[in-house]
Formats: sequence, structure tokens, C-alpha cells
Amino acid sequence: MKKGLRVILSGGGTGGHIYPAISIANEIKLRHPDTEILFVGAEDRMEMQKVPEAGYKIEGLWISGFQRKLSFKNLLFPFKVMKSMWKSKKILNRFKPDVVIGTGGFASGPLLQMANQNNIPTLIQEQNSLAGVTNKILAKKASVICTAYPDMSRFFPSEKIVLTGNPVRQDLLDVSQKKEEALSFFKLDPNKKVLLVLGGSLGARNINQLVMENLVEFERHGLQVIWQTGTLYFDDYRKYNEAGNVKTYAFMNRMDLAYAAADIIISRAGAGTVSELCIVGKPVLFVPSPNVAEDHQTKNALALAQMDAAVVIAEKDLKTKFKNIFFPLVGSKEKMELLGKNIKGMAKPFATSNIVDEVEKIIFKKA
Repeated sequence: MKKGLRVILSGGGTGGHIYPAISIANEIKLRHPDTEILFVGAEDRMEMQKVPEAGYKIEGLWISGFQRKLSFKNLLFPFKVMKSMWKSKKILNRFKPDVVIGTGGFASGPLLQMANQNNIPTLIQEQNSLAGVTNKILAKKASVICTAYPDMSRFFPSEKIVLTGNPVRQDLLDVSQKKEEALSFFKLDPNKKVLLVLGGSLGARNINQLVMENLVEFERHGLQVIWQTGTLYFDDYRKYNEAGNVKTYAFMNRMDLAYAAADIIISRAGAGTVSELCIVGKPVLFVPSPNVAEDHQTKNALALAQMDAAVVIAEKDLKTKFKNIFFPLVGSKEKMELLGKNIKGMAKPFATSNIVDEVEKIIFKKA
């Protein structure tokens, strides 16, 4: 076995890019404890805090996304790219990685591009059903492309694709055993159903508005609510925590217990969240964010809905369609069980392990 592996991971901007990268790093360290790991992220994004908290070193690049509207930031974009490419090359020359892994986000583009140019093996982890522009460019010289959805050959060279799924937190694998603990943790009535509402770590204004407008209806249908408002909106909705059947949180550190408590879930459809919900195996109503690149959340959600594994309502249709879809669903034990069974059937609980298998193939083939 090769000793003293050296691995760079790049992914950030959102938790959906950061946490999969950390999961991969943890699995590599578990298998090869003497591995030296370095993260590269965008210098003003959340990875600069979250990665060190996970115990890893990180270096930042001066990079950001290209704005889809006229903006002064776009004038800086070419300079940011050039400076980030230059710094990426310095990092690669100094660190001398055996492989570079990209999980998406601003910084992964310049770093993996420079790795490709310098003949350093690269692995791309594409999390969405609709591949991003950056990954499609990087794929041309990547060694392996790990995907979360089938039929990705329309974006990538088929011979490079390995269907692995997205890495998820390992504490979600046994949520079915935590129901009693979860109900106690959230101080919930075991005789009533539980609705879990997830709008992302920052929050979703329209989902929060929907929940507020339907609190009386939820109670009338015997539903208790665990409501993650997001950090941006918590102060607006924290007062509803005083109601006996509503528990509001800005952010939840025990997502395993939140999932365990839930009987039904309303959620955004980011790639990481979708993968977690497949593992959890509970009925889900997705409200995809319309404010993401290439509307990939809608594509993620529809990929499940087409398999009768979830229900989807576009954000613009919430006021007209929500009540007629959600409450009949809650009242149908058969439909709830079918959705839970079908979404569970799409889970890939060994995604992290499968991705690291591919990393090892790259490194030891090179060695």
C-alpha cells in the first residue's frame, strides 16, 4: 500500500458542496490515517469556517460565481479567475497531491482546471441531475465522474461515469431506531403526526409564509410542526414557538432526530437534502427553489416525482395548490407509505464509501 497519501478537496459556497467533501475526507482518513488532506475554497464563503471546525486545513481563493444580471462584480470576474488559477497552481506545486477531488462550488473550477493542466488526476462528484457548466468543462480531462443520478451520459463521457450517489451524514442511516428519542428531544405528543419543514440553512421566505398561513389547518389535522425557519427569518417566526404544537428553530444541529420524529416532510430540493431524504425514507413534498442555477432543484425533485417517490409543487403554485395536495396526502395512509417506500428505494447509503473506492483506484493505479 502507498503510504502518506496527499489529497486536495475543493467544494463550497453552500453546505451542499461542503459537507459531501468533508464526508469524503473523513472516509479517506478512516482508511488511511496518515493521509495529508487540504481543502481549497472561496475565501469569503462558509467553507472557511465549516472546514476548520471539521478538523481540516483550508486555503481560500478570491473567486465567486458569475452573476446572471448586469453587475459590477462581473467586471471583476475575469481578474478573480486569473488570480485564482495562479494561486491554485502555487498550491498544487507546493502540496503535490496524488489526486484532486471537486464537489462543486466556485473554487473547484480554477483548482481542478489547473490540476488537469498539470496532469494531476481529478475526480468530480456531480450532485445534481442537471450537470453544472463548470463540471461539464472539467469532465473532459477528469479521471472519474461520480454521479448521484443515472443517465448522466448526456452531460459526461459515459466511460468516466460511476453512479455512486451523494455522500450523507452517517448518523442518518439508523433514524428509524430513534423515533422515541426524537419525540422526547422535541417534546412532542407521540399520538400525533409530525410535520418537518426544511427551507435550507438560511431559510425560504415563501415556505415560511406558507407554514405561518397554515398553522391553524395543521393543528386541525392533528399535525405537530418542527419548523426550521432558517437564520435569516428566525426572528420573524420565533414567536410561534409558544404554540404547543409548533417548534421553531433557526438551524437544527440534530437533523437525525428531526428526520426520525417526522411523519411527513416539506423541503427544498438541493442535491444533498434529496440524498438525505432518500436515506430517511419518509414521504416528502418538495418545493424547489426557483433561484438556483439552471433550476436544478426542480430537476432533482422531478426525478423522484417521476418514480412516484415524492410530490412536487412549484413555489409560484403554493397558494393555489398546496391545500388541495398536502392535506389529502396527510389523510392517506396508503399514499404516505407508498411515497416513503419508493423514496427509500432510491437511497444510496454507501455513496461515500463508493466514492473513496474510486479515489483509491486513481491513486494506486497512478502509483
